[in-house]
Amino acid sequence: MNKLRLETISDGLFSIIITVMLLELKIPEGNDFLALHQELHLIFSYVLSFIYVGIYWNNHHHLFQVVKSVNGKTLWVNLHLMFWLTMIPFATGWSGQSNYAAVPTAVYAFVLFMSSLSYRLLEKVLIHDEGHHSLLVELLVEDNKLMISNILYAAAIFLSFLNTKLALLTLGILAAFWFIPNRSIEKYFKDSEGKT
Repeated sequence: MNKLRLETISDGLFSIIITVMLLELKIPEGNDFLALHQELHLIFSYVLSFIYVGIYWNNHHHLFQVVKSVNGKTLWVNLHLMFWLTMIPFATGWSGQSNYAAVPTAVYAFVLFMSSLSYRLLEKVLIHDEGHHSLLVELLVEDNKLMISNILYAAAIFLSFLNTKLALLTLGILAAFWFIPNRSIEKYFKDSEGKT
């Protein structure tokens, strides 16, 4: 199957996710810094979630630059990832509006955890379909980054019930951890273009 439709629906959903999150932001009622300060918790939620969505979009884009084709299983696994990513605006809004109460923060961390697991499942399905000796396997260098991340996501869920600031700090560190995507894919295509 051609991968264009999968990429198109995914890009559309990424755009919708960001739009919905932006619509959750409220314009301050006053026109001074105090009015803005009262909305900072929502702004922080938006910024952190925007970074996460950007990371997933960037990594998804890089992943599908390498993939040659998709099948029905890939479509469903990709939709599974998109489901969890579309939950980010809900979790963002709830955690921000609650001023980071324990349960909304735990739900936010859980959604990010499930998004991470879903992305890894997508990688695994693509590796299986492309073959274990494919370019995708060569470029997706296996390291402990994902395992460490998933442990920290799980920790953030539990930390939410003990100290929400520490849970949010953990999620912020994880965003910084993933901010730079897999450069091996970009390097491969840059080197390939240089040879032609």
